[in-house]
Formats: sequence, structure tokens, C-alpha cells
Amino acid sequence: MSRIPRLLGVLAAVLALAVAGCGSSSDGGGAGPSTEAAAAAAQNRVEPLSPAPEPELPATVRSADGRKVTVRDASRIVPLTGSLSEIVFTLGLGSHVVARDVSTTFQQAAKLPLVTRAHDVSAEGVLALHPTVVLADTTTGPAEAVAQIREAGVPLIVYDPPQGLSDVSPRIDAVARALGVPDAGERLDERTRDRLDAVRATIPHHPAADRPRVAFLYVRGTASVYLLGGAESGASSLIEAAGGIDAGKASGLRKDFTAITSEALAKAAPDAILVMTKGLESVGGVDGLLKVPGVAETPAGLDRRIVSIEDGALLSYGPRTDAVLKSLVGQLYAGDAT
Repeated sequence: MSRIPRLLGVLAAVLALAVAGCGSSSDGGGAGPSTEAAAAAAQNRVEPLSPAPEPELPATVRSADGRKVTVRDASRIVPLTGSLSEIVFTLGLGSHVVARDVSTTFQQAAKLPLVTRAHDVSAEGVLALHPTVVLADTTTGPAEAVAQIREAGVPLIVYDPPQGLSDVSPRIDAVARALGVPDAGERLDERTRDRLDAVRATIPHHPAADRPRVAFLYVRGTASVYLLGGAESGASSLIEAAGGIDAGKASGLRKDFTAITSEALAKAAPDAILVMTKGLESVGGVDGLLKVPGVAETPAGLDRRIVSIEDGALLSYGPRTDAVLKSLVGQLYAGDAT
């Protein structure tokens, strides 16, 4: 079984705890994220296509679980992951969305009713909103809730969760086709690829031996969760696209995450540490992160070289990934004259 679905389930559960418990944390007097990162967090919005497309339905598509699903009405959409919500809104169909899940954190969706409890979907909450189509992925659960929605006659399409940059275009295309807006999907795909290419053109080039080693740490001080990302963490694709080396992966961590220890961090020896913004807040900012065992002794800790990206955007691999990559590159190479 792929580690990615299990990983994303863990992240969703911990994100739910974070949303409930870490919003008021301060930076503890540390250096905190860069001005660019803070501004990006404050502007946590998607950029819809204009003019908004008009769905042409019915559309029949194949779900990741092997089912053929026919969508006849896209007037009341319920996307059950933040990544899927981002695509739907950016396609220009945000006015059709009637609910959100806990990982949907961008501003345009903030006032929508929440239909998840922790990381579990409430079938009753979804059905009470009379959806005409539900979008989920293979990490969505519990299975009983998914089955209950389907048994109520609501078209429900399941997607494989994104694992890297190569998934961006296929996911945009797949969601657009299901919602009857394939032309909008092509426009959004082209826009996203152009923007990613523009960011890639700005990335400094270093010899292999000089590429920065970047460790992805998933931390939630409010839930006492401190994890070091490995090859299946979901962050490798971004780190490598930014010209870095995934330090956890390079140190031999083949699974998704392992508990942070001084020994594991010493072996990873990161030059920079990548964290989610709320995770950094939850431990008290940079000063608090340096108190996590082993962090202060790494090259990244000694240099206070911490990169933070907004939680809902970092691993979404969707229409905002160019902005995520731009922020990562800008923070990672701040002050680099090469």
C-alpha cells in the first residue's frame, strides 16, 4: 500500500488539531518567516479564471476507485480536500461550492460550512447541504461516510492524492472534465505551467556538491507532534524543483515521516529547514523550533535558516504551486548572490 494516503491522513488529523489549537501562538521573539512569506500567508487567496466558465454537462469520468461516475449538475459542489477545493475555485467555480473540509484554508472558502470532524467526513453534514457532486480522494474517510453519500444518490468522484509537481496538470484536467469545464481546465493548466516555468527560470544554479540540503519538518507543538520528512513526505518534489536536496530522503529515510531525534537530524544535516507556517507558530517561532531536540545543532539551526510556507498551500500541488515554489526559492536563497 502506498505511504502517501496514510501520510495525508496523518497530516489531515494533525492539521485539524492545529486549526483548533494553534491560531494564537506568537513567534516567541524569534526571527520568524521572511516578509515575503508573511505577506503570502496574509494573502492566502486563490486566483480564479475570468470570465467564469459555464459547465457543459453531463460528463462521465472514471473515479480512482474504478467506478464510472456521471455528473449531471455542478451547481452545488462539495470538494473534500483543500487541494481539490483550490482547483475548483481557481477554475472559476467557487460560487458553486457549498462546503469545505478542514484543510481548505484559503480566504475565499473561509465562510463555507465545515463538513469534517477532525479529518473524518460527516456524511450527514454533506448531505444536509444537498450537493449535486462530491469530490474526494483516496485518503477521504471514513469509508462508511463515503458509502453513505453514494447510497444517497450523489455522484462522488475519488482522485488519487497529489505526490509532486508532475501531478499538477493531470489533476486540473481531471477535475475540469468532471465538472464540465474542460476548456477552462486547459486555460488553467497553461497558466499554471507558464507560471511554474517562470519561477524555475529564477532558481540559482549550484554544482551538485553545493546544493542546499533541506529538511522538511512537520511540527505541531499543540499536539506534541515532531516529525522529520523522508522520501515519501510529499515535499521532495518541491525541494528538488527549487534546486535543493531533500535532506531526510538523502539521509536514507525511505518512509514518509519519522520522529525527530538528535541522531536523525545529525544524519540529515540540513542547511535549511522547511516547515508549515502554523507549525512554526505552534512551537513559538524560530526560537521555539530551535528548542526541539537536535534542531539547534544542525547547520540550519546554527544559521537560523528556516523556510515557512502556508499550511494549506505547501503540499496542495495545484494552481498555487508556482507561488509556493517562488516563496520557497525566495526564502531558501535569500542573500545568495550567485
